[in-house]
Amino acid sequence: MQLRPATPADVPAVARIWCSGWPDGHLGHVPDALVAARTEESFGPRAAERVPHTVVAEVGGAVAGFVTVVDDEVEQLYVEAGHRGSGVAAALLAEGERRVAAGGHRTAWLAVVGGNARARRFYERQGWRDAGPFEHRAPGGIPVPAHRYVTDVGPG
Repeated sequence: MQLRPATPADVPAVARIWCSGWPDGHLGHVPDALVAARTEESFGPRAAERVPHTVVAEVGGAVAGFVTVVDDEVEQLYVEAGHRGSGVAAALLAEGERRVAAGGHRTAWLAVVGGNARARRFYERQGWRDAGPFEHRAPGGIPVPAHRYVTDVGPG
């Protein structure tokens, strides 16, 4: 496995992984308005906008997952279904933490919908703490009930 900054050429793979993984943790746990907004076509433009903030994991020369970091937030973390449980997600999350710390932040955070038990267990195994429920604003201003997870990444 190799981690590297995303390039525009990675957008189709990132969008595909994001689109195929998003329903796993969100369907049945987010407002209908967000489900309606997450069309297959919506992931490509969103992936393209995030290229400067994204790192991909390659396995065998193909993109197997990605992490997107914006300021102190690990905004997105997705791994292709066939690579789950292989260490790709843990490596991407560690890279996300490293990038938050390199940005001068002491704490990293991310949002997880309450019903996404698999993701919540993963983050807790990686040492993240559930800081409690909050209303996350998805793009377009859609309010989404979520849990804020945090971890210390910098000195202090």
